[in-house]
Order: sequence, then structure tokens, then C-alpha cells
Amino acid sequence: MRKIFTILLIACFIASSVSAQINTDTLSLKLPDAEKMFLDSNLLLLAQKYNVDASKAQVIQARLLPNPNFSISHGLYSGSLHEFFPTGANDETSAGLSQLILLAGKRNKQVKLAQANVKLSEYQFFDLIRTLKYTLRTDFYNIYYLQQSAKAYDKEISSLQQVTKAFEEQEGKGYIAEKEVVRIKAQLYSLQSEYNDLQNQINETEGELKLLLQVKAVKYINPLTDSAMVAGLNPTKYPLSALLDSAYKNRTDLAIARANTDINKYNYDYQKALAVPDLTLSLGYDEQGSFLTNYFGIGASIDLPFFNRNQGNIKSAKAMIDYSAATQKSTEATIENNVANALQKAFAQDKMYHNIDSKFSNDFDRLMQQVLINYQKRNISLLDFLDFYDSYKQNILQVNSIQSNRVNAFEDINYYTGTNFFN
Repeated sequence: MRKIFTILLIACFIASSVSAQINTDTLSLKLPDAEKMFLDSNLLLLAQKYNVDASKAQVIQARLLPNPNFSISHGLYSGSLHEFFPTGANDETSAGLSQLILLAGKRNKQVKLAQANVKLSEYQFFDLIRTLKYTLRTDFYNIYYLQQSAKAYDKEISSLQQVTKAFEEQEGKGYIAEKEVVRIKAQLYSLQSEYNDLQNQINETEGELKLLLQVKAVKYINPLTDSAMVAGLNPTKYPLSALLDSAYKNRTDLAIARANTDINKYNYDYQKALAVPDLTLSLGYDEQGSFLTNYFGIGASIDLPFFNRNQGNIKSAKAMIDYSAATQKSTEATIENNVANALQKAFAQDKMYHNIDSKFSNDFDRLMQQVLINYQKRNISLLDFLDFYDSYKQNILQVNSIQSNRVNAFEDINYYTGTNFFN
């Protein structure tokens, strides 16, 4: 009977060591391929591109001159002749042509303002790319390490299911104590519950990644990581000063803050120009309504800026310059803090990663078989057997968490500097 039981336990260990087959609808992706898919198909990027195009169209509009105005009128009814639309010597026709002349360089200032808004739209586009790429890369690595943790659960659950099945077959024959069966089932149910929570976390992260890549919802994403590249990440590769210089040059949110400052300066100039009235030149013709027939005249008109000199808009525009300048300084201070904290976090996570014994996981895999055999021989108790399984699970989860946190720390540096230093 003991021999049969041993065979069952060893068989369950072997079964638990076989990895699950990948779903036939799996999308296996390397990170560069995922980034290319993202750039080619993401709808948010496409929408932002249209916004850039719309801003460029405003530059075209700003360059256009005001249209001339043409007017003409003809007599509708003659009271003395009692007729409609009189003609000949009894009719009256007048016409006019006018053109608005923009003064104080309003048109050029409008063009500069529109061009600054184009730059702002482009910076917003690149900042969207930066933010979404950060989400994509962190989701990619999070899914990978969560899937590695799920494999540990798969192995333990499969093993305990086999043990439970073997115990249930022997339970009625008096070879196995009922409390042992109950205890192992309780452990199994606990693992299945934890595994379900982990799968929900994987599914949620995958859902976000699928949305970024615009892939079918039924797809199962299998991230393929470059282990050598990940292992070779080193926070000492770049000094803090180099990271800060890159952030000042490449952070698109800082470029947005600078663009807003420029826009408010251009708007201030434009509002001051609006205080200067525009000139209207006109040509006129009157057939019989003037002191002489077939009268031709030329004229000019301009508003007198006695009351409205655009004072409120000018004051508001000047205040917005101060506001945007303060916002820009705040963004610069935030960048310095972000980069310094990200580098410090990378050092801490990298140190923790290198403190892991590379042989530890392999030793656990080897010991699992020994624990199974010793439990069968009753050299260890049920509690010791389950405690080892729990320790094995916790070890795998901790190792994967440390590796995931380490990679994410380097991704934080990439994000906060606006440069793929660690790729």
C-alpha cells in the first residue's frame, strides 16, 4: 500500500512540474513589437494627431486677410411715379466697397499665437506618447512577473489536487486520517482563492494593455522578456546630473509649461494690439442720391478708443504670464524631485535584487520532491509538509515582486527623464 501511495505522490509532483499549455489564441510579444503596435494603432494617439492637424489649420486661418465688403442697393418703389423698381432717369442705384486694414501688427501677432498653439499641441501629443508608453512598459513587465507567480500557484494547486485525490481514494480504507484530508483540502481551497485573485489582477492589467495595443479582447498576452537585458540594468550607469539634464531637455510636460508661457506672452502682445482701432477704407458710388449725379467717393473710418481700450483683457493676459511662469518653475522643481527619487528607488530595488541567492529557487524546486517523499514516509508531519509548500509559494511571490519592482524603478527613470536610458 505504501508503494502505491508513493507512486501516486511522485506522479502528482511530476504532473505539477509540467507547465500549462498556452492558449491557442495567445499573442506572444516582445517589448519592441508591443511598442510598435501601440504607435501604429492606438486610438488616443490618432485622436491627438487630429488635434495637431487642427492647430496647424489655425495658422493658415490666422494668415488670411479680412475679406473686402461690397454692397449695392436699388430703388424698390417710387412714390411719385407709383411704380416698383423704377428705371431710367427715375431710378436710384448706389454701391460701396470697403476693406478692413488691421493695424498694430494684429495679423502677425495672431500668426505667432497660432504657431505657439501648434507647438503646444505637438508637445501634448508627445507627452501622451510618453505617458502611454510608460503604462505599456510597466503593464508588460507586471503581466510577465504576475504570470511567473501564477505558475507557482499552478504547480502547488495541481500537486495538492493530486494528493487530495489520492487521499480520498484511501480515506475510507483507514490508511489516511480524516483530519489530514480536511487540512490539505483547506490549503487547496486557500490556494485556489489566492490564485483566482491573482488571475483577476492579471486579467485587469492585460485588459489595460490590450486597450493600448488595440488587440482583440479574447487574446491572451504572453510577454517575452529579454532576461539578459533585465539582469544587466545598472543604476550607476548614469549620474544624477546627466539624468536631470536629459529631463530638462526632453520632458514634454516641461515643454508644455514653456509653451504655455510663450502662448500667454504672445496673447499679451495681441491683446495690446487689439487696443489699437482698425482702419476701414471705402469706395462709394451714388447714381442720383447726392448733390450730383453719378457720384464717386472715397472714405476712411476708424473707431475712437475713448471708452474701450481692451483694458480688462490686457490685464488678464499679463496675469496669465505670471501664472504660467510660476507653473513652469513648479514643473521644473517637480522634475528634479521626480528624477532624484526615481534614481534612489532604483538603487534600493537593485540592491535588494542582487541580495537574492540565484540558487534559492532551484533549491526549492529540488527540495519539493524530497519533502513529498519524506512526508509519504512520515518523516515529516502534515504541518511541516504544508508549511514548506507555503514557504515555496511565498518565496516565488517575493522574488517575482522584487524583480517587478526593480524593473518598474528603471522604467520610472525613463519616464521622469523623458529618455529611454534603460531599454
